[in-house]
Amino acid sequence: MLNLRQVEHDVMANGRIDGHHLDVLRRELYVGGKIDRRAVNLLVELRKRLEHHTPDFEHFFYRAIKDHVLASGRIDAEQATWLRGILATGNWIKDDDRRLLHELKGEAQEVDPEFESLFAEAMKQPQDRHSSK
Repeated sequence: MLNLRQVEHDVMANGRIDGHHLDVLRRELYVGGKIDRRAVNLLVELRKRLEHHTPDFEHFFYRAIKDHVLASGRIDAEQATWLRGILATGNWIKDDDRRLLHELKGEAQEVDPEFESLFAEAMKQPQDRHSSK
């Protein structure tokens, strides 16, 4: 049976996360149906190491962030700062990241002004440029 260390090793070796790795991540990172900051930060690091971002992993990644951030129903200043750090890499927020911010704003019961600031900045940025290659 795979564990987190084996998943990390495989990601380093293969540059991708496939179905059975996702099953391990779900089982190991969601404790009691919840995912904590340590677990989400592990996903952030794994994602940085991936050469190939599969749709299944991307869905899991954004779902985990959303589940973590919305656990209390509100987004405070600390969470907004953390989101800025993981989403605004290189002063650019991708379309999928903006979609996440929209969902967070729509589902949160309360948001801090720091989140509102992040949201406004993200929405001002142009959409991703997709090449036709």
